[in-house]
Amino acid sequence: MTLFVTKADGSKQSFDKSKIIKTCLRLKASREIAKKIANKIEREAYDGISTRKIIKLVYKYLSEYKPELKHTIDLRESISTLRSKPDFEIFVSQILKSLGYTTIMNQVVPGKCVEHEVDIIAIKGKEIIYVEVKHHVNPHTYTGLRIFLEVWSAFEDLKDGFKLGNHEFNFSKALVVSNTKISSHAERYARCKGIAYLGWKYPKNQGLERLIERNKLYPLTFLKGLEEKELEKLGDIGIVTLKQFIQIPSEKISKLTRIKRKRIEEIENKVRKVLGIKF
Repeated sequence: MTLFVTKADGSKQSFDKSKIIKTCLRLKASREIAKKIANKIEREAYDGISTRKIIKLVYKYLSEYKPELKHTIDLRESISTLRSKPDFEIFVSQILKSLGYTTIMNQVVPGKCVEHEVDIIAIKGKEIIYVEVKHHVNPHTYTGLRIFLEVWSAFEDLKDGFKLGNHEFNFSKALVVSNTKISSHAERYARCKGIAYLGWKYPKNQGLERLIERNKLYPLTFLKGLEEKELEKLGDIGIVTLKQFIQIPSEKISKLTRIKRKRIEEIENKVRKVLGIKF
């Protein structure tokens, strides 16, 4: 009997054990353990099981082998729970910095016709990128064509503005960064116009999730047990990743956020476990 899995958008697809194995491998499990977990979930699966339920089972069973996962939630979900502004924009800036870019955030830059609010300007050598950041609360919402039409229009006006001497940024390309997938219509337009795009599983094998995992740039929301007010206070001082949190002395974070020092140290202990940093 063929089992079907219910995706977030309500559509159905055949149960595919290999996808569970890939998820486990992405979470740094050995192939042997990944196969064991996939077999276990296959035995428990029922017709119509949701992808969300499968992910929860992966984390549940994998945490038996990797205890640090007990402190985390699904990465895709954690990114969606970041505040769009300023947290996700700061998060994207941190990712670009890990790729060697210097970033300038939230600039109003005059084009030929009008001024444009630019989320991030990323600079590396002679490369200057106009970065548009798009965050979706629903991680299964596609980033559509409209965003790319707006980005291309702004990009052309900014290029013309530079030629007229209205600003100092000779933009070499435009980049859209989102926490979701890109629609096929938007993808066609982006490729046609040469607009770069970074999102969930896009580009293939170089998507947002790969950059996060490769550089361990997990958002603070990846950690279980943090209260909304704590996340807001940390985001307000520019701390949105686990790495940032661990790099700043607990005393300083406590002073800036007015979160008790003991609580900061408690969070720090969990962060160290997740990142695999020895005490």
